[in-house]
Amino acid sequence: MIGWALLYWPSMPAGFTYSSGPVPGGGGFSDGLYLSMVTISTLGFGDIVPASAWLRVITPLEALFGFALLTAAVSWILQIYPALTRRRVLAIRLSVLRRADVARTVHDPRSAMLPRLLDELSIAITQAGVDLREYSETYYFRDADPDSSLAATLPYAVELGRIGTIAPAVDVRLAATILNCALEEFAKVLRERFRHTGHSTPEVLAAYASDHGHPPA
Repeated sequence: MIGWALLYWPSMPAGFTYSSGPVPGGGGFSDGLYLSMVTISTLGFGDIVPASAWLRVITPLEALFGFALLTAAVSWILQIYPALTRRRVLAIRLSVLRRADVARTVHDPRSAMLPRLLDELSIAITQAGVDLREYSETYYFRDADPDSSLAATLPYAVELGRIGTIAPAVDVRLAATILNCALEEFAKVLRERFRHTGHSTPEVLAAYASDHGHPPA
């Protein structure tokens, strides 16, 4: 915006028409900045209109540039908010499972729900990792509420994976192993993209929680 204003400034006021007529002391940088702000915001011309031929070409180009910026901003918002929503849904689900104390059902051989539940968590965590790779900026959207913060609730997924690997049922152990692999992939994204350190997945996730204002108890 300032660059465009500097482009207009040398041609003011001679290269422009003022709807209110010549302004005493006009034609300064402030007029150029005003014109640039009005043009790039795609609001149309205000009371300063270009008169020379080359300025009539330049100003629509700035308006086109402003429209492109607006389109990019809207597209960016529409892309990242579904990713943020999926992340918060996963966090709330883990929080609910923790409050329901699902971990105590791991050693019940009659529990048919647990393998499916662990599989669904694996899919959701994998999706969260893909979202974090594709939209790295979502990492910096922090949730103050621990129940809706994935950084705060992922340790419970680690606990489910750890307990599940020693369950008596084979399908539970397999589902827990898949969950642990999904958690390792998520931790790998944190290491590669955000420089989180740690020798194990729990250590990386603990650093993730601390960075988001939810240090492990």
